Amino acid sequence: MRNKLAVILVAGALASAASAQQSAAPAGRDITVPGNPILADGDYYSADPAPFVADGQFWILTGHDMAAPDVNDFIMPDWQLLRTDDPTPGSNGAKWTHYPAFLKPENVFTWAEPARAYAGQIIQGPDKRFYLYAPVMEKNSDAKDRFAIGVAVADSPVGPWRDAHPSGPIVSQKVPVANDIQNIDPTILIDDDGRVYLYWGTFGQMRGMELARDMITPKGPEQTITGLTGFFEAPWIMKRKGTYYMLYAGNKASPTSDCTPAVYHACIAYGTAPSPMGPWTYQGVALKPVSSTTSHPGAVEFKGQWYMVYHTADAKGGGHFRRSVAVDRMQWDDSVSPARIRTVVPTRRPQPPLPPSRNIARSAWATASNDPVPVQFWIKALNNGVVKDAPLPPDMWGSWSPNNPPRQWIEYRWDKPVTIDGSRIRFWNDQPAGSGVGVAPPAKWHLEYWAAKGWKPVPGASGYGTGTDAFQQVTFPKITTRCLRAVMEASTDGKTHAALAAQEWEVLAPTSAQSVDRGDLPAPRACG
Repeated sequence: MRNKLAVILVAGALASAASAQQSAAPAGRDITVPGNPILADGDYYSADPAPFVADGQFWILTGHDMAAPDVNDFIMPDWQLLRTDDPTPGSNGAKWTHYPAFLKPENVFTWAEPARAYAGQIIQGPDKRFYLYAPVMEKNSDAKDRFAIGVAVADSPVGPWRDAHPSGPIVSQKVPVANDIQNIDPTILIDDDGRVYLYWGTFGQMRGMELARDMITPKGPEQTITGLTGFFEAPWIMKRKGTYYMLYAGNKASPTSDCTPAVYHACIAYGTAPSPMGPWTYQGVALKPVSSTTSHPGAVEFKGQWYMVYHTADAKGGGHFRRSVAVDRMQWDDSVSPARIRTVVPTRRPQPPLPPSRNIARSAWATASNDPVPVQFWIKALNNGVVKDAPLPPDMWGSWSPNNPPRQWIEYRWDKPVTIDGSRIRFWNDQPAGSGVGVAPPAKWHLEYWAAKGWKPVPGASGYGTGTDAFQQVTFPKITTRCLRAVMEASTDGKTHAALAAQEWEVLAPTSAQSVDRGDLPAPRACG
């Protein structure tokens, strides 16, 4: 009996401690932000932003990326909040308050697994309380995909938060009706007439339904949303001047796409509708692809100005799974109907100039023999100065196709002749040398430069290594040219040829100079 009483007392103490921890308002830290991303020093990574306005202040709910640099997975244990009186940096920077780890899924949803704090949204309801729509994973479900959407409620954005529907999620693969999609990325609208609409979805599948005015009870049927060309995930619903707008991460990938040339990257596209459930019409691109492969929008009007929030990989040590939230003004073109969203131009906090370097590839324009490059790769990665321990396909140029040719080349062009005496390439592979499938190291390669009458091998080359675990460097006597090629012979098993790939290709001048990044300037004239 004594032992049983002790267990009861300990359990009660733990429950009281947990309740006290949940009820205590989290402490914020004040930061000065000179520009994007908001959290840039690498101490905290933030993702999947959702802005809202409360008590005359601009808030952003964000996730918290915690993946190691070489881990390609979403490690997101909690949510964060950012708050400011003015999101636009002035001469002394914008003043923000950051609330790190203010809420964890397992602390508010007893039915949720820990450490799955994906993209949610906070909205203030008609009762002046705040509602959090959160995609978390059910811990005791036999659904094929256990992601589900729960709703929490609080009197303040910083909490304390409690489950508004303790019996479980309001959306899953089983409730309110069975579906076979991954139920994440919720976005919510309270219309002018007080009716409430919820939307969600990913992997090209989007759903919507009306909720009762209690903000949690499904009212209308679960509907499939169509008409939003290239929809992939991350919907964001809003209304302006009687028109409904849906921002979303679009993945309409092709070499001529207005959205993105690479399938792993996304633009922020948008569509419009005359009513909450459509019909929806694609209207264009609101934000072009950013430095992270994923893109996640949110937009809200604050003090007469619209702002778009999104995430990038631009923070110190950032990456595709170590993202950071940014905010920029969003402008409208009211000369057309419905009003068009002008494409947002991302801004960044002041950056130090690139250090002096012998590498002049950053100022070159890149092309390849397999132009247009397959949509899983990206030619722009070839000279962006980034090499990763665990790259994704768009972090490199690649040549994979169902029938790979025995030879490929990559080429740099400069606006005017350059003098060079070396080069370095970082190859990539997922198959060993001698393979006829997948991506393998080149069997051999060499450099060619454009002379007066055509391509010639670089004379006096020191040698051409084919390893993939480090840069392969070659030196040669100085030459002057406007174009340089790396010509690669593909690995083969005697029957078929493997593909080729390179993360980065540097070209070295005899002496260091201030680096220049070409950016998106037009291509210079062809070498011939």
